[in-house]
Amino acid sequence: MTSWPLVLTSEREHLMTLDQSKMGRVVAEQMEALEERFGDDCQIGDVCTIVEVVGPHGSSVSVRSSEARPHTTIGLLRMAEVMMLAAVRGAEGE
Repeated sequence: MTSWPLVLTSEREHLMTLDQSKMGRVVAEQMEALEERFGDDCQIGDVCTIVEVVGPHGSSVSVRSSEARPHTTIGLLRMAEVMMLAAVRGAEGE
């Protein structure tokens, strides 16, 4: 899959690469939590990642989904929003 902006190989040598360790750590923690919660009898369905990239350009958000149908991805995002808001409200009540 081609990512944008497209950077030619000669230009790549002058660019710093993004540190992927944070992404890897978060995904590994998520997988551990899922295994503890659901065990081995389930499988991963659709996956959607949301990443903020901060740099000299400011802040930019990137979203990528394993599902090609936009309405399914929007449903995942809305469900995630509801779950996060419920978690925040629960933390406020403690």
